[in-house]
Amino acid sequence: MRSPLGWLAAALALVLLVAAWACSVGQGVNTYYDPAKWHHTKEGFRNNYSHRPHGGFWKWRWEKFWSGLPLEPEGGFHPVVLKPTPEALKATPAITWIGHATLLLRMGGVTVITDPHFSERASPFSFMGPRRRVPPPLKLKELPRVDVVLISHNHYDHLDEASVRGLNAQPGGAPRFFVPLGLKPWFAEKGIGNVVELDWWRKSSYMGLTLNFTPTQHFSSRWVGDENKVLWGSWMVEHPTFRFYFAGDTGYSADFAEIGRRFGPIDLAAIPIGSYEPRWFMGAMHVNPAEAVKIHQDLKARFSVGMHWGTFEMTDESIDQPPKALATALKAAGISPKRFFLMKHGEVRRLDEPRVRQD
Repeated sequence: MRSPLGWLAAALALVLLVAAWACSVGQGVNTYYDPAKWHHTKEGFRNNYSHRPHGGFWKWRWEKFWSGLPLEPEGGFHPVVLKPTPEALKATPAITWIGHATLLLRMGGVTVITDPHFSERASPFSFMGPRRRVPPPLKLKELPRVDVVLISHNHYDHLDEASVRGLNAQPGGAPRFFVPLGLKPWFAEKGIGNVVELDWWRKSSYMGLTLNFTPTQHFSSRWVGDENKVLWGSWMVEHPTFRFYFAGDTGYSADFAEIGRRFGPIDLAAIPIGSYEPRWFMGAMHVNPAEAVKIHQDLKARFSVGMHWGTFEMTDESIDQPPKALATALKAAGISPKRFFLMKHGEVRRLDEPRVRQD
């Protein structure tokens, strides 16, 4: 049974969304439009393959509201959160899972962070929207100096304004932000100027790394009426001794076979395994664990790490369900869980250890 406060919040959200839609109708011309590129449209961008279903959002929210999903895990939810030491965070090559899609990567003496999110909610509102079930194991000020920030797309659980502002103001100077095509003006509005925006299959070099922006099957939006006005995607980070792939957020498509053809084999891929139910609505834009395993195979990844689960409750599956489904999918595919592993919040894993670097 929903509380009066819950009803009030839902009604307020509906009013705000309708008002925003009314203000935004008819707006938007793609100033980056290139008719030679399939994924460009005059209004914005599109996927190479399947697209987000239209008209289903409110149906899903209505069903979710009345069914009380997601269900709480049996026995409760008791995540393990580790507190990495400053020394561990400086190890290289190494990776730390902060939570959701936020990973801290150290390679070649360079510190890279993906889709940094340290705020309480993944929402445009401070009083409603997806709230953390697991606190960040570190505060922004406890991070080592970050050199590179990779942004996959502009959804609130991947682009958090407070977090990027904090990183931009870090001691020792701002990092360089690498973002999808069309997102640079948003950063400029926030006073963040050290930004490189890239189209799919374009690349940029920085501090000994080559950063390639690659396709995924998803969409972009921060408010009603701005859907697909800026691009979305994934990142292939190349170092002379290591290749790291960050998938961001995606549905399954043939894009991954093409990425694997161009860049494989990949040393380590970070692949989403959560936020996938119900499939009738989420299937086009969020992979389930079985599809995440297919991505691992398409990429020719030597190792993969699961992300985008266990931090926020965003969709209909229980927060502890993705690891169970991943274990089933790996067994069905004959892949060792050492090849496609999971990490605890705050866990640091050295990438030169035998369990990661050797067969």
